[in-house]
Amino acid sequence: MAKRVVPKVTKQTPLGPDVDLKRQVRRDQEGRRIDEGYVERLLSASRKPGRPALADGGPSPSIAFRVPTALRDQAEEVAAREGKTVSQLAREALEARLAAS
Repeated sequence: MAKRVVPKVTKQTPLGPDVDLKRQVRRDQEGRRIDEGYVERLLSASRKPGRPALADGGPSPSIAFRVPTALRDQAEEVAAREGKTVSQLAREALEARLAAS
């Protein structure tokens, strides 16, 4: 089955002619009325940054590399046991290796 591509929605995205939020009542899954304020709150929330940056003054650079399945599984087990993410575990290992050189 083909993956569905969801189009990006912005303030400039026109609403269809069959939707007039000022005249027609539309509600979300929780029963809240969808109006201009509702849409603006959704757009504002979607613009908020994700995780805090690790680098000063901008997005954190990333390093991607491949590992054998067994190593990934072991990393997931250790990270879960220590209450960390695999990324945190890898970052600590890289920092320790570089500090030792």
